[in-house]
Amino acid sequence: MLVKILLLVLFFAIMVGVGLYSRRHATNVNDFVLGGRKVGPWLTAFAYGTSYFSAVVFVGYAGQFGYKYGMSSTWIGLGNAFIGSLLAWVLLGRRTRIMTKFLDAKTMPDFFGKRYHSKAMRITAAVISFVFLIPYTSSVYNGLSRLFGMAFNIPYSVCVIVMAALTCLYVILGGYMATAINDFIQGIIMLVGISAVILAILSQNGGLNAAVMELAKIPSDVPVTMGQQGAFTAFFGTDPLNLLGVVILTSLGTWGLPQMVQKFYAIRDEKAVHTGTVISTVFAIVIAGGCYFLGGFARLYDTAAIHNADGSVAYDSIIPSMLSTLPDVLIGVVIMLVLSASMSTLASLVLTSSSTLTIDLIKGNIVKDMNEKKELFIMRAFLVVFIILSVVIALKPPTFIAQLMGISWGALAGAFLAPFLYGLYFKGVTRASVWTCFVSAILITVLNMFPATKFIKSPINAGAAAMIAGLIIVPVVSLFTPKMDDGEIRFVFDCYEEEHMVKQKYALTEDENVRE
Repeated sequence: MLVKILLLVLFFAIMVGVGLYSRRHATNVNDFVLGGRKVGPWLTAFAYGTSYFSAVVFVGYAGQFGYKYGMSSTWIGLGNAFIGSLLAWVLLGRRTRIMTKFLDAKTMPDFFGKRYHSKAMRITAAVISFVFLIPYTSSVYNGLSRLFGMAFNIPYSVCVIVMAALTCLYVILGGYMATAINDFIQGIIMLVGISAVILAILSQNGGLNAAVMELAKIPSDVPVTMGQQGAFTAFFGTDPLNLLGVVILTSLGTWGLPQMVQKFYAIRDEKAVHTGTVISTVFAIVIAGGCYFLGGFARLYDTAAIHNADGSVAYDSIIPSMLSTLPDVLIGVVIMLVLSASMSTLASLVLTSSSTLTIDLIKGNIVKDMNEKKELFIMRAFLVVFIILSVVIALKPPTFIAQLMGISWGALAGAFLAPFLYGLYFKGVTRASVWTCFVSAILITVLNMFPATKFIKSPINAGAAAMIAGLIIVPVVSLFTPKMDDGEIRFVFDCYEEEHMVKQKYALTEDENVRE
């Protein structure tokens, strides 16, 4: 216990220390929100990866889908690495940085407002972001607090409140730069932690071959492969179709999440794009692949501890139950791992929400005259408001973590992914198609939340459906609705054609003053 407490004290001291150090990088709105758009490849890549993976993945998803699909759940981690990280960096990284700097867009709603020349669209996107980022934040608290309860026997509510307060403190102090530096430190802890845990769990079960052989003996209880032995070690597992839905939601979803995409706004130069792509992908392979691979052995720990009183599986108890069998020192490492993953994600979420609400909703609409100092003050105030709201929801969470994340990712990525992706590449996207995408995603998500109107059984599949629908709706509706003015389109896309040694769409300049 002493070792665990000392690790916690050291961890929190470093996080707050980084916040104090980073105050000098948070003196204006651009620095506070984007780190002055001068963040290097390692910090950007780790910021992207640590914001991606939190206790939701490690505790909620790894446990739930590892138990359901066995070792094939590793496909989810690989999808996260190659679709959610590699492909996202390749398709979005450079173009996002170029266009958002040209438009002086600091948030995703700000991008929509300036790219599509619509103030109403900017305000609507800001409201969607604020509302649907709250349940995701709550799910992060939920997952971490379960592990704290297992390791320290601390009440759930105390865990939530302390974690929220500490995250709030260092983000308020240092803004984006504080989160980026802390994300790098937390990312290192995550890499070491997941490697140590996997080795320990496999060793506990006699090594990889012995663990796989034992898992293969367990008959499937999933309807698709009912009674089949070896299903939990099969290539596509027990239920390939639903597995695909999880891969789509957790991989493609990052392309439309404000807290993820805004990492590309802050990229410094061309080198940062190339190096960041490699680092981010490797990080995701180790963390996401490792988490889901670990979860694949959940059936080996199928005891009364992971079942509710009615006999149903308590999915969020699976990973804590697996880890409770480890030595105390390793449990301390796991706590650091999940704490790192969760606090980095929380920092990104609260910064995104407060900046979106201030820049896109309050400034110019509610408060007409807002100088830089007042804007920073309001942004920091909303950081606190957002934290409080998410804590209130976290204290009374739904049955299991995946519900919260499915709702949040489904609505946000369903609404924003297609308009953002097509907006970077295609001149023919119309305002009507973007509005239609917004409405369809919210309808699919909200209707599917209530039993009376539920039409897709799984919230995960509902989120995946919202994303796929958006990718179809935007180009189709754009064919039959009024086009934007040619001058508006030329103004936006001219940013790609500026020449230095080559056109910007092929390489970012390292000279930040070229456009002055």
